[in-house]
Amino acid sequence: MIPMLRALLFAPTDRNDRWLPLLARFVFAATLLVYFWKSALTKLDGGPFSLSTGAYAQIFPKAFEAVGYDVSQFGIYHWAVVMAGTYAEFVLPALLVLGLLARPAALGMMGFIVVQSLTDLFGHGGIAHAETLGAWFDRVPDGVILDQRAFWMLLLGVIAVKGAGALSVDGVLAGGAAQRRDAVVPAQ
Repeated sequence: MIPMLRALLFAPTDRNDRWLPLLARFVFAATLLVYFWKSALTKLDGGPFSLSTGAYAQIFPKAFEAVGYDVSQFGIYHWAVVMAGTYAEFVLPALLVLGLLARPAALGMMGFIVVQSLTDLFGHGGIAHAETLGAWFDRVPDGVILDQRAFWMLLLGVIAVKGAGALSVDGVLAGGAAQRRDAVVPAQ
């Protein structure tokens, strides 16, 4: 009875792993897409290559303080890092929602979130505030760093492992590649 029940309930999802990644992409779009895009917009000032003063304060808080909040004291390295981080907040979420290069985009977002979290903890001093840091295995599920970002990483991990799933550009491209492969290989 149990094997038959398992086969009835779970075999379709075991065979077809397209819906979980689609759901992960949907949840990402519904909860984090606008968060990252609005964050990126705060870093631009006037044009696509013009960074705001706040961009440096967000990404290099201690270094920015050390130079007396004078952006002109930063070099090309700082500009390039801030620019890359800003555009990562636009491009990687868009790729995830579209399901285009979803696995590398998910890995990129995971790396971005690690850097973001370390900057929040050590650069902005969040490590000293229990409510910001949070704690696992406690009764409070809303610590910004450990709790919330663990869910973000799990969501992105599903996409990184399973791919983009159904209704994705990756799926369309893979289908086209499979059709071209089938056309080249003669039927036996």
